[in-house]
Amino acid sequence: MWDYTDKVKDHFLNPRNTGRVENANGIGEVGSLACGDALTLTLRINDNQIIEEAKFQTFGCASAIASSSALTEMVIGMPITEAAKITNEDIAEFLGGLPKEKIHCSVMGRDALERAIAYYKGEKVHVSEGNVICHCFGVTDLDIVRAVKEAKLTTIEEVTSHLKAGGGCGNCHEEIQAIIWAVNEGGGYVQKEPAPVRLTTMQKIRLIEKVIEEEVRPALQKDHGDMELIDVDGNKVIVKFKGACSSCSRSQITLKNHVEATLRDRVATELVVEEAIDENRIC
Repeated sequence: MWDYTDKVKDHFLNPRNTGRVENANGIGEVGSLACGDALTLTLRINDNQIIEEAKFQTFGCASAIASSSALTEMVIGMPITEAAKITNEDIAEFLGGLPKEKIHCSVMGRDALERAIAYYKGEKVHVSEGNVICHCFGVTDLDIVRAVKEAKLTTIEEVTSHLKAGGGCGNCHEEIQAIIWAVNEGGGYVQKEPAPVRLTTMQKIRLIEKVIEEEVRPALQKDHGDMELIDVDGNKVIVKFKGACSSCSRSQITLKNHVEATLRDRVATELVVEEAIDENRIC
């Protein structure tokens, strides 16, 4: 039985700001259901860059729910410049502390906040380009290096508490220990050349769907246009323009310079986007 503070229990039993912000302009997603923890943080940031609204959806334990709830309370009314400085230790402290085995839940909140702010700024959402060390939970060497430096971690157990890395099969313990030593005593960690990441067909399709829904369509809808995904055949993405885009003389420019460029940047550089043939369309 974990020793939770009264504040953790309160935020778990009575979570604040659950759900999804309507018309959010800051979105951060971290974790995965396969790993047992997943969090989506949505923000509405005003023209003065103040966070007016924050909500969360999470799949996880009591600490994950409490940490997410606490984070939303912390950031509402805060300028994004100040919110960007929040650390996982700040979240844990707000809750009166977390069991060391559950610190990774506050790390997840910090990471979701970083991604939501990056989304608002139009920056490419940070995805660690390191080598995966813990395959059970998808944790990279760069993730471990960051945690060791920021939290001054010295043991594998502490790394597991922060990131869950090493908490599965244990086959990565030797590599985790080597990283800890390199950062703390070896003069710094030297990263090996990252192995290329290869998406499965299903992963690629889901990522294409996500980028179209969250980035491509909202941009088109601002000009009274729209688009739907028709099919994905290998590296060929078939789409259909709707609304104002369906009759626009510059639709092919939009197709290549916006739709294809965005998908190549966010998903895979080899993608080619084509428009579905509409025999009834008047050019």
